[in-house]
Amino acid sequence: MQSRQHKNLSLLFILGLLVIFSPLAIDIYLPAFPTIAEQFSASEKQIQQTVAIFMLTVGLGQLIAGPLADKFGRKPVAITGVTIYGLAAFGAYLAPDFTSLMIARALQGLGACATFVVAFAIVRDRFGSERSGQIITYLNGIVCFIPALAPILGAWLTVQFGWRMNFLFMAVFALIGLFITLLMYKETRPADSVYSGHILDLRRFMPIISTPLFLFHSLICLVTMSAILVFVTLAPGWLITKLGGSVTDFTFWFTCNAVLSIVASFIMPLYIKRQPKRALKAGLLLLVIAGALMLAFSQQRTALALMFPMFIAAFGFALTLGSSAGRALSLFPKQAGTASALIGLMQMSGASLLVFITQFLNLTTPVLIGVHFLMLIPFTYLLFKHKHLS
Repeated sequence: MQSRQHKNLSLLFILGLLVIFSPLAIDIYLPAFPTIAEQFSASEKQIQQTVAIFMLTVGLGQLIAGPLADKFGRKPVAITGVTIYGLAAFGAYLAPDFTSLMIARALQGLGACATFVVAFAIVRDRFGSERSGQIITYLNGIVCFIPALAPILGAWLTVQFGWRMNFLFMAVFALIGLFITLLMYKETRPADSVYSGHILDLRRFMPIISTPLFLFHSLICLVTMSAILVFVTLAPGWLITKLGGSVTDFTFWFTCNAVLSIVASFIMPLYIKRQPKRALKAGLLLLVIAGALMLAFSQQRTALALMFPMFIAAFGFALTLGSSAGRALSLFPKQAGTASALIGLMQMSGASLLVFITQFLNLTTPVLIGVHFLMLIPFTYLLFKHKHLS
């Protein structure tokens, strides 16, 4: 019994490590945006594209990484992904111009996609359909440490050593992660995993994506992640440029939000475990309420007006993402890698595309965030009307 608990703790440590790579690559260098823009004579929107290209390749790369994880196993895919991530981060550290930085970020996203999809597949391998949602919510809690700590670390690295040091830090982190994965992780791929066809044959995804229940919950993940993405990419500019705040102010508010997210992500799994069907409904309601408040406060140009709805949303995110992703994965136990790849594609590339489209509406940051939250209204309505969807 004690040995089994030790194995589960070791596995949770590996899972926590794998899910950190992607948010670290987004959050650590946010405070360095103005410095990077100045060095490369680029606009703020161009620098934001370094996040967008990363998110895009994280999502698209999973269409290959997922099936590879089902065919060859979780461990070789994770090791390859971490290696690519580290080399690309070092490439960004050496980037002589903006184009080189964009190429490095695209490659870094391809590396991060492998760690993301493998983590989700491992959850399904080891914890089954009943506990998947709970474990995913715990992992979200671990991920929430990154927005709290990474901008603080990134601000310090930028001030002390320059913006490039953020990417050197990621390269070193990848090297450490590589050794830990090699030494501690034992393959979890089930012997009866299903894999067929060519690796680039997208037809393997059709039976999964055409399943209405999977599509419903994956779309919830997509829209929810788009609200997170629009906040993460636009809030720094709003707080610093529009409201005249400092990097310290930005770090303070992001840290407060992250602390609440951490608390929510470690408390909410208990509710998900006891009331799995009610948990998703409660999460969606909280996000819709947050959206309504965001619109109501949009004319008040203060940091609190932006952040208070996000504090409420922190609990909604914890309930919604864990419940929906867990429910979608539970439908395909023998194709966990492929199914998690589709969820990842929708969460990353789908969310990035949605944010890209809505930015053409030329709305202020608070209104745009509110709009993304309110896109969840149809899903909330359907969930309450049709019980089988939960």
